[in-house]
Amino acid sequence: MPRPPGHGPGFEVRRQKIIDIAASLFAQQGYAATSINDLGRAVGLAKGALYYYIGSKENLLVEIQSRVMGPLLSRTRQIAALDTDPLLRLRLLSESLLTIIFRRLDHIWVYEHDYRSLSGAELKTLLGQRAEFENLITGLLTEAVEEGTFRVADLRLATLQFLNLHNHTYQWVKPDGRWDAAFLSREYCETLFRGFAAPGHELPDVEAQAEAFKRDRPDLPLDPEAAWEPLSAAG
Repeated sequence: MPRPPGHGPGFEVRRQKIIDIAASLFAQQGYAATSINDLGRAVGLAKGALYYYIGSKENLLVEIQSRVMGPLLSRTRQIAALDTDPLLRLRLLSESLLTIIFRRLDHIWVYEHDYRSLSGAELKTLLGQRAEFENLITGLLTEAVEEGTFRVADLRLATLQFLNLHNHTYQWVKPDGRWDAAFLSREYCETLFRGFAAPGHELPDVEAQAEAFKRDRPDLPLDPEAAWEPLSAAG
């Protein structure tokens, strides 16, 4: 939602705070069960003033979905385009996905449970983004199959296995708990890669590759919300 003309940066700071609070309320109560009055009480604004900042309740849902899918899809496109082993790219993608899950647990809950409450063009756009994200994962799995590293009977099923292992993490993970995104990514990918591995084919040391990548390419952070300079991945 663009800032109305004539409003300074304070308007955007307040609007972003409202979106934060809305994500928390929707995650706790559900989008449909949360009224504008509930949100107004939580942010300390009357209904008219609240609409001034958000436009509509559905627009809040759009903003929350965009905070997840926008940076995640952008980062996934960049990772998929790297000139590296497909298993390494899957590992990097895994950590990026888990990083945003850890950072925005409320948003992920809303993203997973309430996206069907969108309508029209907004729903079509989101479904298209989700499909592209899945297709990028399928593409990396396909590369691994074509080079003989993986033996996968059904690429769609393999994509769902990858997604399901990651996407349900938000239901139980604690950001300040014993595991972080890098640790879970390492464990998840080891399980998946061993399960997908072609018989007799030795898997590369993906963890060593991932550590080297993160050490040698600090300009390419795995955090989806961090800036990623468009530099060559070679070298």
